[in-house]
Amino acid sequence: MRRGLLHVLAWSLATGAAVTLSWWGVHTVMAGTAYDPPRALPITAADATTQRSAPLASSTARPSPSGPSSPPEPAPSRTSPRPAPSAPAASTTPSPSASGRVKGYDTDGGRVVFDIRAADASLVSATPGPGWSMQVWKTESWIRVEFTSGADRVSVFCTWHDGPPRVEVGTY
Repeated sequence: MRRGLLHVLAWSLATGAAVTLSWWGVHTVMAGTAYDPPRALPITAADATTQRSAPLASSTARPSPSGPSSPPEPAPSRTSPRPAPSAPAASTTPSPSASGRVKGYDTDGGRVVFDIRAADASLVSATPGPGWSMQVWKTESWIRVEFTSGADRVSVFCTWHDGPPRVEVGTY
């Protein structure tokens, strides 16, 4: 009886140590491969009026109830209500944001959005279209996003190695 209990205890300790070691190893490897979390960038009034927008599907959207509907009741707030934001002052030239200019590119394979600054750029988001897959390459002087679907390929290059950032879209 005592010998069996000793075997179970030794097996439990060895299994716990193996699981802990494996988890630590996988976590260490995976932590170095994840992309930086996305950041919210300001949209100026000029960007909002010139950019064409279409409704996008959202994983947080909830379907409306199909039964008889009544107006929703406001949820109780634990914080004080925020004042309504004031409308931006109209100007002939948009003021540059600290992070740069956010610009989106729609292609057959999907949509790519860059934050383009004076001397470099960063990838804000890249979303493949239905039936397309995506791959991203980043270096210190360029970013490439490639969408693929079978033999079709669409690449979006943003380069700034020999001047200000420029974006090229190519279909192969």
